[in-house]
Amino acid sequence: MSTTLVSQLLQRARWLLIAVIAILLAPAGAIAADRAALERDARNAYQKLIARLPVAKALSRDAVAVLVFPKIIKAGLVVGGQSGDGVLFRNGTAAGYYNTSGASYGFQAGVQEYGYAMFFMNEKSLNALTANEGFEVGVGPSVVVVDQGMGKSLTSTTATNDIYAFIFSQKGLMAGVGLQGNKITRLSE
Repeated sequence: MSTTLVSQLLQRARWLLIAVIAILLAPAGAIAADRAALERDARNAYQKLIARLPVAKALSRDAVAVLVFPKIIKAGLVVGGQSGDGVLFRNGTAAGYYNTSGASYGFQAGVQEYGYAMFFMNEKSLNALTANEGFEVGVGPSVVVVDQGMGKSLTSTTATNDIYAFIFSQKGLMAGVGLQGNKITRLSE
């Protein structure tokens, strides 16, 4: 690799790092979308998810709450970050507004937009979200990301984990989407 190419890549990585840090350090209230629009987008994404995936519909009947992030932006070039806002639905009504964010480092390049929904299957898992200042995915209650293969065999009677997550509406190019290491925090009212 030529010195010029390496220099250009490092310069781009620096600018991306600055942008990611600015996004992640900005006050959550300043980033939060208009609540009515956010709730509408989250409700629409949730309705499309349960209409498209029978396993999501089955889990929704037994879940104590569902947290829906309709739009998350992920970008990275060596250093990456992601952020998005969502709505916690309990008994069909909005029970809170949340932000998910995370940073990563490693061999990565690209930009991607996606959404995800987390089905909280018991009060214990929901309390892990609501009782603390933040909830880090991968620490605490078990979170199972449901893929197409698992979705075919999972039913509400075989669902024994605390939280099930569905990733949907992926657009753009980015090597892999994962929820591990994301931090979810409640947005101030």
